[in-house]
Amino acid sequence: MLCPWRTADLGLLLILTIFSVAVYTSLSVVIDTNTVLHCPRTLTRALLTTWEVILRDKPSCKKAYRSDTNEMKETNCTDDRITWASRPSQNPDLQIAPVAIAHDGYYRCVMATPDGNLNHEYHLQVLVPPEATLFLSRNRTAVCKAVAGKPAAQISWSPEGDDCVTEQEHWGNDTLTVQSTCSWEVPDVTNVTCSVSHLTGNRSLFIELLPG
Repeated sequence: MLCPWRTADLGLLLILTIFSVAVYTSLSVVIDTNTVLHCPRTLTRALLTTWEVILRDKPSCKKAYRSDTNEMKETNCTDDRITWASRPSQNPDLQIAPVAIAHDGYYRCVMATPDGNLNHEYHLQVLVPPEATLFLSRNRTAVCKAVAGKPAAQISWSPEGDDCVTEQEHWGNDTLTVQSTCSWEVPDVTNVTCSVSHLTGNRSLFIELLPG
């Protein structure tokens, strides 16, 4: 059950902060998937397990579980997609289901044990795969777009164009659209390939140039 800590019980956490071991992990997760963040593994039972979630433009969320009283507490936790992966008495890991762009941020598990504190901190980056398109704007000019990706995609051409311009457009949800416009003056070039490279995967598109 959820219940407030008694003020005197806060001394438990203070006593167990003498020794601390920390692990830091950078983690990239694709949007709309589920992910589990793990607490440190310990051979002794944790007396107090606390998850702290720090997201942009939001107050810090804290989820805590105290094993000796089987009590749970939450502070400023309003996102129902961020939950304990199971009963914290059995598994103290944190689950995000599904992952959204708003979940970019920092997540830290602190386990207070009789031997000291164990920390595992994550920097979570949410990836958004771009939508790739390729079309002709003029007979020998092609436009390749990687729409609404996070982070920005990289675009390359084969063969290389004689005149290429690359532009980026930022959206309010932290995604970016990359557009590359290339032209080929050499008449021997009849087919071109646009390659879109992104952390979520790569894609190649082909198009036939029309006579100039």
